Amino acid sequence: MSTIFDKIISREIAADIVYEDQLILAFKDIAPKAPVHYLIIPKQPIATLNDTTLEHQALLGHMMLTAAQLAKEAGIAQGGYRVQMNCNADGGQVVYHIHLHMMGGRAFSA
Repeated sequence: MSTIFDKIISREIAADIVYEDQLILAFKDIAPKAPVHYLIIPKQPIATLNDTTLEHQALLGHMMLTAAQLAKEAGIAQGGYRVQMNCNADGGQVVYHIHLHMMGGRAFSA
């Protein structure tokens, strides 16, 4: 089943892309919860965090390191930012293609 993220990766749907390499794509969230809100997605379709294996370890690490780099580039790293991945319906996952939310530019409560 194709998701909106698959369509962004294939350029069927436009997105405001802030980073791309062979493994991942990062773009601005269309409904931001913070002044800076990027989604970092793998180009490989993986539905949920539960579907990852040791084979995905480097990919997941790459996604996290890219979030940190994008926070630095956006000027929010020193003040702080949040990185979040939701898993399944009760965890708040809406699109079933794993993705990191990198959000910052405001204070977050616990």
